[in-house]
Amino acid sequence: MSDFVAARATPPAMLQGFTPEGLLVHCEREGFAVGITIDEARKVIAHATQRGHDTGRDIANVRRHVRDEVFANIGVGRFELVERHASSVDPFVKYVFRLADGSLIETVRIPLHKEGRFSVCVSSQVGCALGCRFCATGTMGLVRHLAAWEIVEQVRYVARELREEKLGRVRGVVFQGMGEPLHNVEQVIDALGVMSHPCGLAIDARQITVCTAGMIPGILQLAQRAPRVRLAISVTTARRDVRRSLMPIEKRYDIGAVLDAARVFQKANGRMVMLSFALMRGVNTSLEDARALSELIGTGSEDPLPVRLSLVEHNTFEGSDFERPDAEEYQRFVDELMRLGVPVVRRYSGGGDIGAACGQLVTEGRDRGASATLQPES
Repeated sequence: MSDFVAARATPPAMLQGFTPEGLLVHCEREGFAVGITIDEARKVIAHATQRGHDTGRDIANVRRHVRDEVFANIGVGRFELVERHASSVDPFVKYVFRLADGSLIETVRIPLHKEGRFSVCVSSQVGCALGCRFCATGTMGLVRHLAAWEIVEQVRYVARELREEKLGRVRGVVFQGMGEPLHNVEQVIDALGVMSHPCGLAIDARQITVCTAGMIPGILQLAQRAPRVRLAISVTTARRDVRRSLMPIEKRYDIGAVLDAARVFQKANGRMVMLSFALMRGVNTSLEDARALSELIGTGSEDPLPVRLSLVEHNTFEGSDFERPDAEEYQRFVDELMRLGVPVVRRYSGGGDIGAACGQLVTEGRDRGASATLQPES
């Protein structure tokens, strides 16, 4: 039995959830679009996913019966845009989408350093089962997993908007929206395949980051099935007792074991693993926290885990018990990390004025139906 159970079933597949190879297998198994070729499958997926079309019209060099049967039996799924908020402080945009079952999810468009290049922060679940105390989504509980096509559609929507407004294109994706991606690992891996496929969204897999609070089975699956993506782990503190109070997942997957799994991924991937710290005043910014982290990753040892520490100050939300550290507290923590040889980067978390910053995603008027939450092992 699975460790976690979603309250609702995942919805049926749509074209955005298939690679051409997957579409070919699906058509053969279900008995429609008989005789579809891999070349036709590529054209259908490129038409729907990469170019953003919702119907089968104007697909060149695909036989009519193939085109008609594929779009009649599978089709393209769409969301309803409920709200669109553009930040007045920075070029971030937050979208609130209503899904077919009435659930709401949030997605964020993030500007990259080069003009005309954007990343998309996607949700992977409606709500989240993990209940991290510093994350707004964690207050929702889990309603259900998103299907692969629902994950892809968030990027497809933003890409189409950028194309229509002649603003640029999507060059990266980060799984740091609502939900724990590796709790929904099968659908996430399917979505990764579509995002990085030349006929799908054609995004370099090395520019896709999957963030996790520490789902060890999912990390190991990524190492086997999607090793080219980036891995980021929300550590928040290396002190086990403090982490357990902030992140219930620590009761099931100890952070030391999580980093052992991260080492497996790193060896398959060959790149540094990102460790994320959401800094909270008086909670995880002490010299003891810095030393515990240094010890955890083995700084100065013969075989340290190749990591980079990404620091972001806590973004408050209604009902939050935590605050950002002041400048002195922040600098003291960073100075100790640097003295210990821990590689540090400070991440900018934009869109705070529109509730689009890290840890702030939560839907107002959210679905209050049945939900599941993480329960520690007895």
